[in-house]
Amino acid sequence: MDKKCVLIYDDDVEILNVCKAILQTEDYRVEALSTCENIIADIKKLNPQVILMDIWIPKIGGEAAIKMMHENEATRHIPVIIFSANSNIENIGERVSASGFLRKPFDIRTFRQTIRNHIL
Repeated sequence: MDKKCVLIYDDDVEILNVCKAILQTEDYRVEALSTCENIIADIKKLNPQVILMDIWIPKIGGEAAIKMMHENEATRHIPVIIFSANSNIENIGERVSASGFLRKPFDIRTFRQTIRNHIL
């Protein structure tokens, strides 16, 4: 059986490495990208079961990428968890119709549980 894929978008290499290390111990396939302007092509290529999206990511930003995803019939069903240090993360999550949110810095147990709760 193929491993479930978690696609992470964040421009902070240290965050990507930490997230990847945690999720690989949970036996997920983890794909990490530092830009999200090609989100539809990325999803078609990588086939994630959940996406972890930083809000403050260069070029188009996480909100615009999620909007593109939700407007596309082939990608709108995939759960998106936004993660950010932004104090308004709950409001942003509601505005972009995210499946959930994770505040940075996060606790490893909460991180794991959030992924488990949202993965398809």
